[in-house]
Amino acid sequence: MIREEDYIAINQLSIKKIEDANLTYKRYLYNNINWRTRLICIRGARGTGKTTMLLQYAKEHFDDLTKVLYISLDDMRFESILLKDVAEYAVQHGVKTLLIDEVHYHPHWERMLKNIYDNYSDLQVIYTGSSVLRIAKSEADLSRRQTYYDLTGFSFREYLMFKGIATIEPISYEQLLANSTRISLDIVKQIKPFEWFGEYLRNGYYPFTLMPEQDYYQRIQSIINLVIYQDIPQIDEVSFSSLQKARKLLTLLATVVPLEPNISTLCREIGAAREVVVKLLYLLDKAGMLALLQKETNSYKELSRPDKIYLDNTNLMYALSSSVNRGTLRETFLMNQLRQNHSILFPSKGDFLIDEQYTIEVGGKDKTFKQIKDIPDSYLAVDDTEIGFGNRIPLWLFGFLY
Repeated sequence: MIREEDYIAINQLSIKKIEDANLTYKRYLYNNINWRTRLICIRGARGTGKTTMLLQYAKEHFDDLTKVLYISLDDMRFESILLKDVAEYAVQHGVKTLLIDEVHYHPHWERMLKNIYDNYSDLQVIYTGSSVLRIAKSEADLSRRQTYYDLTGFSFREYLMFKGIATIEPISYEQLLANSTRISLDIVKQIKPFEWFGEYLRNGYYPFTLMPEQDYYQRIQSIINLVIYQDIPQIDEVSFSSLQKARKLLTLLATVVPLEPNISTLCREIGAAREVVVKLLYLLDKAGMLALLQKETNSYKELSRPDKIYLDNTNLMYALSSSVNRGTLRETFLMNQLRQNHSILFPSKGDFLIDEQYTIEVGGKDKTFKQIKDIPDSYLAVDDTEIGFGNRIPLWLFGFLY
């Protein structure tokens, strides 16, 4: 059983955090969540705002903050306090919603959540976890009980809203392909996209974008270390030696992506066996550090060599490398914005195959259709271009999809 004084301390910290939550801006996902569901999972890479979302929900929906309890399982006190005891005590004292942050720090989180869900029918549980978190059929089988959502970093559209520059509704991918001229004309009437696009590519993906640039990149470095040395070991059995190699691998890839990888060369560069390197690539992909591209849909149970490797987002490029190639920057941006809601494969011609139908080639304003001229449903994503025309779509416009 949890001691009363321990619960009071946890509850007081919960109330303080909720009271301090800022409701001024809510992420794109906030209004897409069915907050009435009894068990909700919010996954996402570190730094994307999962904690803030939990606290905003509590502040907005509870006048009496003793009816909601926020806890984070990376708090050291939960090494000696059992979560099931906290849940039992909370329910006995009138708590209606339990908010659990960083659930992957609990060694048997699935079974623990199942027990809480089954034992307390009047308790709502909303929890967050690393994007590495596996949501699948397991011994606990939460898949039938919960609804889960994935949270990513800012789109270009969200960045403009967060900075107070412009409020523009998201556009669908189908609208973008069919009518980029009209859409880009409407947006350009409100803003000059190139006044802000470069800044977004450098330091606009994460919600702590208001930091000074040097502090921003240091924060990204801290996130990388937390992901590698804390999050991944909570999810998968990886030796400390392999984790050190993961950091080295990420730094190495930052200087060469996009890369059609030679696994043997990567193994030699970081001093690791092939199966270790491939496993690390997939873990870093799931953790929001890399973006792996395949020629065909591939199961993570079948860890084969990826056909192309990118960093997950353009801000990581600036944080990890002193030299950023413009062509790589363009492809990384497009890959990042599209893969949030679409499947992406590596085509035989062009740069990306979207939803197994649309081929996209990325380039500068003088890019031609030469490489994809005979391919149906093919489009150019062109940089340094304000207004779309036909199948030539401004690159920046892909930042308005979510």
